[in-house]
Amino acid sequence: MRVSEGGGCVGTDGSIPGAARLHLVDGVTLLRPEEQVFTAMLAGFANQQLARNLARSTVEGRENTVKAFAAYVNAYPWQWAPAMVDEWLGDLRSLRELKRSTIRSYSEAVRAFCHFVTDPLYEWAATCEERFGTHPIQIVHEWNTAVHVQEHEADAAKRAFTKGELHAFFAHCDDEVARIRAFGRKGWLPAFRDATLFKTAYAFGLRRNETRMLDAADFGRNPHGTEFGEYGRCQVRYGKAKKGSLPKRRTVLTVWAWTPDVLDEWFTDVRPLFGTDNNPAAWPSERGLRIGCQRLNSRFLAYRQALGLDDGLDFHSFRRSYVTHLIEDGWDPRFVQEQVGHEHASTTSIYTYVSSDFRTRTLRRHLDATIAAALQAQTGGES
Repeated sequence: MRVSEGGGCVGTDGSIPGAARLHLVDGVTLLRPEEQVFTAMLAGFANQQLARNLARSTVEGRENTVKAFAAYVNAYPWQWAPAMVDEWLGDLRSLRELKRSTIRSYSEAVRAFCHFVTDPLYEWAATCEERFGTHPIQIVHEWNTAVHVQEHEADAAKRAFTKGELHAFFAHCDDEVARIRAFGRKGWLPAFRDATLFKTAYAFGLRRNETRMLDAADFGRNPHGTEFGEYGRCQVRYGKAKKGSLPKRRTVLTVWAWTPDVLDEWFTDVRPLFGTDNNPAAWPSERGLRIGCQRLNSRFLAYRQALGLDDGLDFHSFRRSYVTHLIEDGWDPRFVQEQVGHEHASTTSIYTYVSSDFRTRTLRRHLDATIAAALQAQTGGES
C-alpha cells in the first residue's frame, strides 16, 4: 500500500480512484482512440474528485469547464499548450466580460485537470505516450493566470439594504399579498410564503440555501430568551461547507422582537393551507417538497425592480444587512460573528456596510468624550 501526494491510499495493483487502468483496458484497440481516451480521462478525473469528498456540483462544474476549454482549442489534453490558456482566458474576459472570480475558477478547473493527468500515479501520461507518442503537460501557471491577491473578490456593487430600503421592500411584500388576495387568486399563498422567507433570511442573517433548506422543526425555544416563545432560535443545518466537507451546522438566536410574530402567523395560519401534513419543509412548494432557488431569485428581482432599487441588492443583501444593522445598533462584533457562522472576524467585517450616519454618530460620541475628559482634567487641575 502506498500513499499518493493528496494523502489517498493506493493499492499495490494501482487501483487509485481515477487511474488509467481502471478506465482503459490494456492492449485493447480503440475505434476512436483520441475521443475515447479523453472521455476516460474525464471519468477518472470525476472519480478522483469524488474520492476527495468534493460536491457533485463542483465535480460536474469542473468537468464542464474542461470540456468547454477542449472544444474552444479544438485539441485533446496531450496536445494542449500554455498559449491556448492565454487565448481562452483573454476571450472570456474581453468578449464575454466574465467576472474575475469566474475566470479564476475556470483556470483552476483546467489546472486541477492537468495536475491529475500529469500525476504519474494515475498513469495517464504513460498511456498517452504509448498510444499517441506524446503526453499532457501542466499548462496553467502563475505567469499566465491572475494572481489571487486578496481574500474578498465579491462584486464591489453588492451592498446591504439601508433600513429605509428594507422597510420599503418588506412593505411591498405585504402589499403584494394583499393585492393578490383581494382579487381572489390562489397566488397569495406563494406570495405570503416568499414574504415570510425574505423576512426570515434577514431576521437570522441567513444565506439563500440556508433559508431554503429550513424545516419547520428547525425553530425552537431559547431558555435564555423566553420572550421569543417557540421561535427563540433557528437551527441551520445546511450552512456553507468547506471544500470536501459536509454542510456546517450552527444555531442562530433570535434578536428582534418582531420575528416570532412573523413566524407564528406563517406556521400557524398560512403554511397548513399548502397541505403540508407529510412535508417537513418550512417553505413548501406548490408542486414539490420545498421552494427552489430560481423561484426565489425571480420573486426578489420582480420586487426590486418594482421598487426601483439598484442591482447592488440581491438575496445575499439580507445577510449583509443583518450584520450591518446589528453592528450599527451596538451588538458585540464577536456575537455577530458567531450568529452568521464566520470562522474569522475579518470575514464578518467584509459584510459590514455601516451607514455614514452611524459613522458620524460614532465620531461625534468619541469627540464629545474626548472634550469632556479634557475639560474635566482642566477643571480638576484648577481646583
